[in-house]
Amino acid sequence: MKMATRHTAKSHAGFEDEYRSSLQVYVNEGGEAALGRAYEFGRRALAEQKSLIEIASLHHQAVLALFRSTESKKSREEVLQSSADFLAECLSPYEMAHLGFQDAVKALRQLNETLEEEIKRIAYAVHDEAGQLLVTVHLALAEVAPGLPEPQQAQVARIKELLNQVEKHLRRYSHELRPTILDDLGWVPAIRFLAEGISKRSGLPICIDSAVSERLPATIETTLYRIVQEALTNAIKHAKATSVWINAWKENHVLCCSIRDDGKGFDASLAHAPSGGKGLGLIAMRERVTAIGGTLHIESRCGHGTELSLRVPLEDGHANSNRTRG
Repeated sequence: MKMATRHTAKSHAGFEDEYRSSLQVYVNEGGEAALGRAYEFGRRALAEQKSLIEIASLHHQAVLALFRSTESKKSREEVLQSSADFLAECLSPYEMAHLGFQDAVKALRQLNETLEEEIKRIAYAVHDEAGQLLVTVHLALAEVAPGLPEPQQAQVARIKELLNQVEKHLRRYSHELRPTILDDLGWVPAIRFLAEGISKRSGLPICIDSAVSERLPATIETTLYRIVQEALTNAIKHAKATSVWINAWKENHVLCCSIRDDGKGFDASLAHAPSGGKGLGLIAMRERVTAIGGTLHIESRCGHGTELSLRVPLEDGHANSNRTRG
């Protein structure tokens, strides 16, 4: 461990020394080759996950060293201008990475919207089209039954009961795929409806406490609903929880939501490693939140339950709240 620490410190010091040296060469001599070194420094810093604050601090110290140096015959203004050019070239890989990230988020948002439209279509087909076929079958049985002997009429009655159960299941599947209440009333009533259905089927108590009453943009509401839906599925299938608590509130211009269970928990590092089904599910949840500009924090330990914490920035028009939480 000590050897690794010394190696990291030495590498960091080497990077700083090389940066100062290359900056001094560019300020004193100029040239595309020296400026190209700045770009390479940017790529290296990005690969080593150095923050922009670290780069800015290093650059500041390097410029101060140039001002103290008696070797340069250039004016302060010339030094500052050359240093600014060097820093701009050094930061260009960060800019390109940021633009690439924005493009990826945009593509992810469009993909999620396309998936939701497809889910709507499937939910409509399950609810309306399959429902109409079941009605047709019911009418056909009603026409046939009166002319049948009594034993066969009893069989038809049992078939009707089975069809009623099929219709009930199809209606539930349709609502959970894309509940109309989500579009009509918003994500909080939708998750209450979802939680009520899950509690009835599984016996899992789900407590919901929301201080958010106004509607939010459709994309945000859909994402919040999907995150809660996935979290409740995980609580039943994987965590074997006996209780779940969902809380929603706002802090200034940020919507906050937590989903906590008292299940068996897991190694939270799985949230970053797509090595299994659970890891993939958590990564998908994080990607959904990222696509709307939010963050998802996952806290879990074996035997101590799991808590998902979401934070989604809101526009000023959605910033008013009846109460806030600490």
